[in-house]
Amino acid sequence: MFIVLEGTDSSGKQTQTELLYEYMKQKGKNVRKIAFPDYDSASSALVKMYLSGEFGKSADSVSPYAASSFYAVDRYASYKRDWGEFLKNGGTVIADRYTTSNMIHQCAKLKTEAEKEAFLDWVSDFEYVKLGLPKPDKVIFLNMPPDAARRLMSGRANKITGKEALDIHEADPEYMKRSYQNAVYVAKKRGWSEIMCAEGGTIRSIEEIHKEITGII
Repeated sequence: MFIVLEGTDSSGKQTQTELLYEYMKQKGKNVRKIAFPDYDSASSALVKMYLSGEFGKSADSVSPYAASSFYAVDRYASYKRDWGEFLKNGGTVIADRYTTSNMIHQCAKLKTEAEKEAFLDWVSDFEYVKLGLPKPDKVIFLNMPPDAARRLMSGRANKITGKEALDIHEADPEYMKRSYQNAVYVAKKRGWSEIMCAEGGTIRSIEEIHKEITGII
């Protein structure tokens, strides 16, 4: 199986990926976990440049098609060098983000439904057909509202620099809000499994969310 945990920034993807990985190991599954972008690889160089603002100080200053290609190349390198053969040989792979992140974050730059649908079709064709990357068997969308995500993000270290400074996505509350709204739209359109991570402004416990994920799997 190829399972993707998806969501906006600070939705708990990394934590839940780790918990699901440990759960499946305990069940005796041949399992690996991966995460994107792969900041430890040279293949993420363009992603780092984009997020640090070298191509423009806001996310909207870079075309969603151009930005998506940066992330896609990073995934292609990871797939070919790291986990592709493992998946082909029957292993289970759990991913913290994937092609689905382009569908959330880059598609949020577009205004109309027609533009969004054209972009989603392009991303699917580019990564799954042209690049030959595998489609996930299951995508689980962690629905964390922006206000709750901002609380969780407070004081968090930047994944690129290790410092507190936010990248161009995280530093723009309006862009985060649009990404969240777009994520909800895409999750429904693409038939992803959805987990509500906050209820009435209160963030659900890590254990509750993990239990719901294992129930889906």
